[in-house]
Amino acid sequence: QVQLVESGGGLVPAGESLKLSCGVSGISGSIFKKANMAWFRQPPGKQRELVAAITGGGGTNYHDFVKGRFTISRDNTRDRMYLQMNSLKPEDTAVYYCNTQNSAWAWGQGTQVSVSS
Repeated sequence: QVQLVESGGGLVPAGESLKLSCGVSGISGSIFKKANMAWFRQPPGKQRELVAAITGGGGTNYHDFVKGRFTISRDNTRDRMYLQMNSLKPEDTAVYYCNTQNSAWAWGQGTQVSVSS
């Protein structure tokens, strides 16, 4: 059974940075290497939304609201994915989750990111 564990969230003032990590276990490295992965977030009282995606080959795509501020990356040797978040804004406040781009695996607990104004 695939397990997703997100970490790295916290409370920061606007303009600061955080780096989120996603650990994937319960699958072979060859499967993770080919998986198109993504970061999602769920702001308070709103639906979960896709933030950024990365293909197995490293191609990336970002939602307009994070372009130029967030960077998604992955380490296929460690079955891990990352989200570097710079110039954080209060509207980035949300619980952040990782999953495949089509949400194929069971959701983890997420990691809370709170940005104060």
